[in-house]
Amino acid sequence: MTGDDNTPDASETGSAEAATAASPKRRGRLARFVLALLIALPLGALLAAGGAFLYGKYLFEADGSHDEAEIVMLEPGMGVRAIANRLEREGVISNARIFLVGVRLNRADGSLKAGEYEIPAHASMATIMGILREGRSILHRITIPEGLTSEQAMQLVEAHPVLVGEMPETPPEGTLLPETYSFTRGETRKEIVAEMKAAAAQLIDEAWENRAEGLPFDTREEAIILASIVEKETGVASERPRVAAVFVNRLKTPMRLQSDPTIIYGLVGGRGALGRPIRRSELDRLTPYNTYLVDGLPPTPICNPGRASIEAVLNPPETDELYFVADGTGGHAFSRTLKEHQERVREWRRIESERAE
Repeated sequence: MTGDDNTPDASETGSAEAATAASPKRRGRLARFVLALLIALPLGALLAAGGAFLYGKYLFEADGSHDEAEIVMLEPGMGVRAIANRLEREGVISNARIFLVGVRLNRADGSLKAGEYEIPAHASMATIMGILREGRSILHRITIPEGLTSEQAMQLVEAHPVLVGEMPETPPEGTLLPETYSFTRGETRKEIVAEMKAAAAQLIDEAWENRAEGLPFDTREEAIILASIVEKETGVASERPRVAAVFVNRLKTPMRLQSDPTIIYGLVGGRGALGRPIRRSELDRLTPYNTYLVDGLPPTPICNPGRASIEAVLNPPETDELYFVADGTGGHAFSRTLKEHQERVREWRRIESERAE
């Protein structure tokens, strides 16, 4: 047998070939393992992220843990993060971060409004977001009753616990509309008074355009003066048109208005109430407001009349009544002639006498 001593024998050659054949298989398995690992890691992270998202969504939409309605104040200029922190601090949301993410996913971060809010018991974060987006702030109210003077109305404005800021000057008599006004916390006293004045101006403008023909006055200001007298003469709403008709008839006749409330205003001015019956000496005292002694209308309104009184003097019913006096029931008895009126005055005095006994 001829050969070289360096030539490998058969056994060595077989081992090398086997190793060469096994190496690609191992590399294939390793590659598949690495590939599976690369796929599994992002998938696991994705599943974990999806689980976190679903859990966060659940918390965002789940009922809140607060058992009672809570009042929360959000000042102007607060960003969504500050709002989320405030809500968490007030105990109406459980997690500021989840609320923040929920708001941003709903693209509501630029639409949450400042204000004072009543958050219902057990409201979810999603519900709270909706409340803030819609700006459903708590509305406070101030009521200016009909027949108050401007000075009396300003006392109510000044005393209101929610309004802020300095008091404006007292407006002229008759330039405020008695009404209930709604406002949110933070509104100033100057703003609410300006709203009252604007409402009064708008009402008289609208009512003036629809006035009856042949009225015995020529301006809006005169209409307000007469309406203020009607306002003070009766507290019975159904009587206002009839009282207005009496005064319109007197101005047309012409007769003096002879209204006791005008005398009182001439004595006490914006304070409004005299607090006692008018004395005989006061009936005889000449002031610009004593309509027993002065012809026509007084120089200014004597209070701030309401809508019904303004509309009554601008569209009074057609009557020939010239007198009225209290009837003992809270209303008045109306008469066409002086004789009828004097009879009703005697009846009223009899009722007063019986009550005094």
